[in-house]
Amino acid sequence: MNLYILGISAFYHDSAACLLKDGEILSAVSEERFSRKKQDARFPTNAIAYCLEEAGLEVGDLDAVGFYDKPFPKFERLLESIVQFAPAGYRAFMTFVPPWIKEKLFIREVIQKELGYKGKLYFGEHHESHAAAAFYPSPFQEAAFLTVDGVGEWATTSYGVGKDNDVQILAEVKYPHSLGLLYSAFTYFTGFRVNSGEYKLMGLAPYGDPKYVNTILDNLIDLKDDGSFRLNMDYFDYVAGSRMVNGQFSKLFGKQPRKAESKLTQEDMDLAASIQIVTEQVMDRMTRHLYKVTGQKNLCLAGGVALNCVSNGKILREGPFEKIWIQPAAGDAGSALGIAQLVWHKVQGNPRTADGIHDTQKGSYLGPEYRDDEIEAHLQSEGLVFEKLDRTAIADRVAELIAGDKVVGWFQGRMEFGPRALGSRSIIGNPMSREMQTVMNVKIKFRESFRPFAPSVLVEDAADYFEINTDSPYMMLVAPVKDRILRELTEDEKKLIGTDKLKAIRSELPAITHVDNSARLQTVAHKDNPLYHEMISAFKKRTGCSVIINTSFNVRGEPIVCRPAEAVRCFLRTNMDYLMIGNYLLDKTQQTVKFDFPEISEEFELD
Repeated sequence: MNLYILGISAFYHDSAACLLKDGEILSAVSEERFSRKKQDARFPTNAIAYCLEEAGLEVGDLDAVGFYDKPFPKFERLLESIVQFAPAGYRAFMTFVPPWIKEKLFIREVIQKELGYKGKLYFGEHHESHAAAAFYPSPFQEAAFLTVDGVGEWATTSYGVGKDNDVQILAEVKYPHSLGLLYSAFTYFTGFRVNSGEYKLMGLAPYGDPKYVNTILDNLIDLKDDGSFRLNMDYFDYVAGSRMVNGQFSKLFGKQPRKAESKLTQEDMDLAASIQIVTEQVMDRMTRHLYKVTGQKNLCLAGGVALNCVSNGKILREGPFEKIWIQPAAGDAGSALGIAQLVWHKVQGNPRTADGIHDTQKGSYLGPEYRDDEIEAHLQSEGLVFEKLDRTAIADRVAELIAGDKVVGWFQGRMEFGPRALGSRSIIGNPMSREMQTVMNVKIKFRESFRPFAPSVLVEDAADYFEINTDSPYMMLVAPVKDRILRELTEDEKKLIGTDKLKAIRSELPAITHVDNSARLQTVAHKDNPLYHEMISAFKKRTGCSVIINTSFNVRGEPIVCRPAEAVRCFLRTNMDYLMIGNYLLDKTQQTVKFDFPEISEEFELD
């Protein structure tokens, strides 16, 4: 008899659901992909419905449901924090408490109401769910784990050891002292949106000079040798106020917070560079201490800070651990997967065996897939012109297009779980083109020109292009581009500052080489995504290059596309040249159906 466990995360940001069958991950998906509301925090009704439908189940077939954190301790933390800062916390009280009393505090009743489920329900601690998401799908039978985010119930950082079917937290850093919230404070201060603009801050950092590192270490964070830390709360307002930072923070840096959509200054870039360096220092000290106290040779990472792929790359290259594995959905969405596996392994005591090489995340291709007849029916209903290709012809045809500098929407197979496009819902292009980064940023993605693009590279050829000695299937690591493909900058190019650095052609692959000569890469293995691997191989056969551009299939302010209708809409309202959706190829020049292009402002949403 099969046993099914549903995991749920909800009500903070990026709600999601995951379904296990006898411990195997069957499906996992964020609610935003169905609701089309970015980082949707609502109860994941649509995500749950997909997971059940995909498995052919009814709610009554579930043997257990897990929820990713414990509402009462979280509410206790909220109230204690507000009382501690009274009367300044009155506004926070009026903002945050009513939704808790109405819904967030009574998760059991919400699940019963929304699902009609009255069976076994388990609540995991927030960081325990992160730890489970980091360790259980990993390829390691035992490993150290580190989870770092904004805040859970009370913990903001935790570390411990996973072994066999158990995870044990050994130590924590508690709220309000939070590396995630420190990084988000700088996200806010530089004019980006908290909980989404952190990617932008990381991408902006190489344009700046880390001149404020000592200012941060001397005033904002007391960092110990073992990686433990405390923040100086005199500078922050996130506990009891409506902002991340206060006037003292502005005085410290001699400027006011940048207004959204205003011009980026060199100071903003310097702040981004500085907090990135500080974050890397904190993570470096934490991981070295963790290695020392646990004696483990492998490391697993999760939590929102684990999405900082620059820091991850440095931990891999310079840290003491032999191998690291990072949960692809490292934020709260991944905790739906974490709590489900926590219930299966730790609560119910089911064994776990890892081979040391392969994870059980299935390439993170865990979302919806659409049949050709469904795709064709939609294309016909929209009156679109298309050509149906044999599967054997897709790889070479698309390789020919991108070799000719065409931008192609690529919609194939099961959708990815996590924030990265991994070759199922991707926009792809030629990395050798000098204009492609600007073209794709401004005319396709409708976002800032400073944002770098990621490469997908054949796993067997990755070491030919990048300084990396491990697989990176989930685009969670940044690695230096190999010297052999870099070009020597002219004296004038070396003098470029700020976003003018974009004008320098740095390598043979300029579209994926960031201004610090790095790239956030995805290695592609045939076993994980056969068609995508075959297409890149066909591109290599034509051009001699094993690398393509891979960016997420969406435009500003929208989640990555999920269904054929969203892929078609995105294709038609941007300057994409072609769409390869299932077995169907659409040429933009042949279409008479049009969508209006998004309005372009000086500041854009996160992709």
